[in-house]
Amino acid sequence: MKNYTINAGGTLLSLEKPLVMGILNATPDSFFEGSRMQTEAQIADRANQIMEEGGTIIDVGAFSTRPGAAVVSEEEELKRMRRALAIVRREQPKAVVSIDTYRPSVARMAVEEYGADIINDVSEGGLTGVVDTPLDESEDKTIFETVAALRVPYILMSVKSNVHDMLKAFASEVAQLRALGVNDIILDPGFGFGKTLDENYALLSDMEKLQVMDLPLLVGVSRKRMIWQLSGTSAGEALNGTTAINMVALMKGAHILRVHDVKEAREAVDIFNKMNDYAV
Repeated sequence: MKNYTINAGGTLLSLEKPLVMGILNATPDSFFEGSRMQTEAQIADRANQIMEEGGTIIDVGAFSTRPGAAVVSEEEELKRMRRALAIVRREQPKAVVSIDTYRPSVARMAVEEYGADIINDVSEGGLTGVVDTPLDESEDKTIFETVAALRVPYILMSVKSNVHDMLKAFASEVAQLRALGVNDIILDPGFGFGKTLDENYALLSDMEKLQVMDLPLLVGVSRKRMIWQLSGTSAGEALNGTTAINMVALMKGAHILRVHDVKEAREAVDIFNKMNDYAV
């Protein structure tokens, strides 16, 4: 695996071996009920759990992007995010913190007020909006421009339904980011976003083709519909399928796994690393 590095808060973070990003949802309505953290104690316990179980990055989200989720106002997202970040920074001051948002104002606040290290954007640079809601017209900069000004790594997620269209869009978007001076870019193929069940699995089958972009890849399939719909179960019963897909993703070039279940993902990464010790 190529040794990409990203500058996370002034520290070079090596991606030579895959990392685990633990999800911390400071929301009341995330699709996986077990991930909803609202009280101070719940947020603190989750931040500590992520690090104790072998996570490297804590990904903090303050709104849900699940289908049918209620729209969260900018003010409410800012309020939730401030509260969660204060607790995370108190409990795990040395953790690498990622901010799951599509709003430039939230990204700016998180970096400037709490020293957030990475921006994780699910809107493909604001092209799609989230839950069918366009960006607030009061925003004075796009998320691309905001990330460039903040000088933090950026996770660019695609809502395209196949690798061909995804690569075309990524090439254009990465060029825009580079022109703005963004150096650290991580690509996320966006499993579950704008894709049918079959399209998700076709993408998984072709995922190694994304390596042509010569950028690190993040995969987030944790407990998503593409797993439990196939098995006829539920998000609460999708851990085994999640682990199976995470291993496939690692073998196809994933550098970061974004997960609810950190311990199990860490074990998959350890097995993958041990196998690679003997690769010719």
